Amino acid sequence: MTINVGGTFFLRPGPICRMAVVAGLVGVLLPAGGCTSTGTNNAAPTALTEGPKDTGSYPNLNIPPQVAAKQLTKEETAAKLAQLKAEEQAQLSKGKGVKPPANSAALNTLAKTHGGDTLKQIEGKCDPTLDPNCN
Repeated sequence: MTINVGGTFFLRPGPICRMAVVAGLVGVLLPAGGCTSTGTNNAAPTALTEGPKDTGSYPNLNIPPQVAAKQLTKEETAAKLAQLKAEEQAQLSKGKGVKPPANSAALNTLAKTHGGDTLKQIEGKCDPTLDPNCN
């Protein structure tokens, strides 16, 4: 029943015309309210009358940037890439014969105990032998 009441109320020509008139008035009066400035000294934007200016701030899009350095040619790029590849191969060949340190047992012991000691210090349960500033 409410659907029929709503449908007959909102779809009648009277309310639709009233809503259209109100929307038209708002559409005309709202933009007109923004054009109420009284100053005549800012009739044209300064950018159109004065032209581009170097303000000293970055970026000035009116002045083309200068190139910092000359660009590498294709031959120079290929030479640099070949040099990098050669250095990479030299590093890889050095790393193939890496042996574990002689004191690996000491390092393993340190790895097992280091975490617990650090947690004790962080949690405030520090050991005065490890940290002389421990309270």
